Amino acid sequence: MATTNSVNTLKGHSVTIEDVKKNEKIRKVIEKSDKFLEVMGYTEHGIRHCSLAAHISQNIMLRLGKSEHRAQLAAIAAYMHDMGNVVNRDFHAQVAGVMAYQLLFELEMPQEDILEVIAAIGNHDEKDGQPVSDIGAAVILADKSDVHRSRVRNLDTIKQDIHDRVNYAATSSFLRVEEEKKTISLEITIDTTISSVMEYFEIFLSRMIVCRRAAEFLGMRFELEINGSKLL
Repeated sequence: MATTNSVNTLKGHSVTIEDVKKNEKIRKVIEKSDKFLEVMGYTEHGIRHCSLAAHISQNIMLRLGKSEHRAQLAAIAAYMHDMGNVVNRDFHAQVAGVMAYQLLFELEMPQEDILEVIAAIGNHDEKDGQPVSDIGAAVILADKSDVHRSRVRNLDTIKQDIHDRVNYAATSSFLRVEEEKKTISLEITIDTTISSVMEYFEIFLSRMIVCRRAAEFLGMRFELEINGSKLL
């Protein structure tokens, strides 16, 4: 006979993105992982990036007519997607998924919801992931659309580091979802006196490819617009 705890684990209760944001364990992991990435010279992957990705993921789902519940799951997955960096940059997506299982289990999220969230987290990286659900597709698009100068930590590295240079050159970025046109468009403004459009493609081409796959999974077409010109 199943115990009360095991039954609660399966059924659980609805967990929202606000519940996750209030959780001190989750917040501490995100903040610490970002500190370690800073030591290694990576752009910002902390609360700012995770909160923005959560907001964008939720908006994508709602704009496409998905349920509020699945939109919440997408936001939760996006908020927790980079936690694995606290262990290592390599395979951080898979590690984050494993970590998220335990943390969401403690919040008594239903197991079916946990599985949706960790699958999205574990497949968000362009090197070894792919969209496996609408939630996963939304997380990919939200994560890869955050290109902005506010992610650069040290202005002294701009000349030497192409990632910092391209991010710093991006003065604005916006992901536009138009269900009627069946398009998801990433609109970026780049200061070409800092970095060229070619440099953007040099480091982000693989990300744009996985964004195209994510959009197609959602039944949409991915477009990239830089400085008002449509490039994809």
